Amino acid sequence: MRTSRLTTTAVAIAAISVLATACTGQSEAGATDDPKAKTTINFWHGWSSPAEVKAVQDNIARFEKAHPNITVKVSGNINDDKLNQALRAGGSDGPDVVSSFTTANVGKFCSSGAFTDLEPFIEKSKLDLEKTFPKVLLDYTQFEGRRCALPLLTDAYGLYYNKDAFKKAGITAPPKTMSELADVAEKLTVEKGDTYEQLGFMPNFHGYETVVSHYMSSWDHAYFDENGKSTLATDPAFAEMFTYQKKLVDSLGGYQRLEKYRGTFGDEWGAKHPFHTGQVAMQLDGEWRLGMAEDAGVDFEIGVAPMPVADDEADSYGKGYLSGTIVGIAPASKKQNAAWELVKYMTTDTEAVVNFSNGIRNVPSTLAALKSPDLKFDPRFKTFLDIAQHPKSSTSDGAVNGAAYQLTIQDFGYQYEKGAVKDLQAGLEKTAQQIDTDIAKAK
Repeated sequence: MRTSRLTTTAVAIAAISVLATACTGQSEAGATDDPKAKTTINFWHGWSSPAEVKAVQDNIARFEKAHPNITVKVSGNINDDKLNQALRAGGSDGPDVVSSFTTANVGKFCSSGAFTDLEPFIEKSKLDLEKTFPKVLLDYTQFEGRRCALPLLTDAYGLYYNKDAFKKAGITAPPKTMSELADVAEKLTVEKGDTYEQLGFMPNFHGYETVVSHYMSSWDHAYFDENGKSTLATDPAFAEMFTYQKKLVDSLGGYQRLEKYRGTFGDEWGAKHPFHTGQVAMQLDGEWRLGMAEDAGVDFEIGVAPMPVADDEADSYGKGYLSGTIVGIAPASKKQNAAWELVKYMTTDTEAVVNFSNGIRNVPSTLAALKSPDLKFDPRFKTFLDIAQHPKSSTSDGAVNGAAYQLTIQDFGYQYEKGAVKDLQAGLEKTAQQIDTDIAKAK
């Protein structure tokens, strides 16, 4: 389960910006600690719920049994801000193994030296990463050829839908194209005065998970060209997506009306999530939502499908947005060889990945684990396993300033959807210029 969305990424960006001035970016290829010696290492992670914490502890217990000389001291509920402070401070009490939910910041982690270069460890262990992990996961754990992280479970995004509401509206199958999504969303919307009894789909960029990067996975796109310049104004996929989203907002009642309704929603991570309560009939979300909805005791049958795709890309249906947890080694650690043993175990040992995936209901991050018969999931979860392996699934491009460019695009989206920006192309051009300027300053 992810607890760091775009709304909290700004904090992470600020933290990592400070961190860039504190790390040397040195490679620890010459780490001299003996991984077979008796030692204790510190592992910091971001999971916080009782079930997640137990899954982490169970995984660590399996590691310690396989490596009796290494004791792992675990600290949970660590966000990127806390992690930044510890990495800046260094010292024996700081982390040796570090993890983060913010895949969008890998560019900053790698380029600033916030995470240690793992290539020497990978070579020494003779790991073939291309045969171990799906390509998208390898892409979002490196930046410009420097690999400073490995994937530790995956998040795949799809479409949840209320099968009872579909049946009542006479809809027999989930939408597969964006035009179909708009049609189905209108059919499922039941108005009630100036609000709604049921909304087919919440399209607003402030909505839960309906952010620009997640929408864009339905279009074939690239955020940057081969020279590292923003393609926001030159790749037609972005104009198509913004035009589509604005039209959907207007057709479902308009920005103000939708925002007022959104104010009645319960917490994203609680039992009163609007999909759980029936306030919305379809929801773009990650694989964790299925288990959370079942735990909340919803009174309708839940359907799961890939997110619809652009109309002219119907043959790519089945793809989706991917992200996940990343894990690496702290540059100040004096026990990097021992730390690598834990990183390697958690990320590449099939039994460890499968058991951890079962424990926290996330998608496995290795090719072997994705096909393991030991996965214990609701049959509907296979949708996310398939999305994770789809050749056209995508993630957000890396940048030297991390997720800053995504926030810039998201801020533009807020202005466009409510009508504050009238000229879409001019707005995209201005936003692209801002992205290029920010990246140039970061370099």
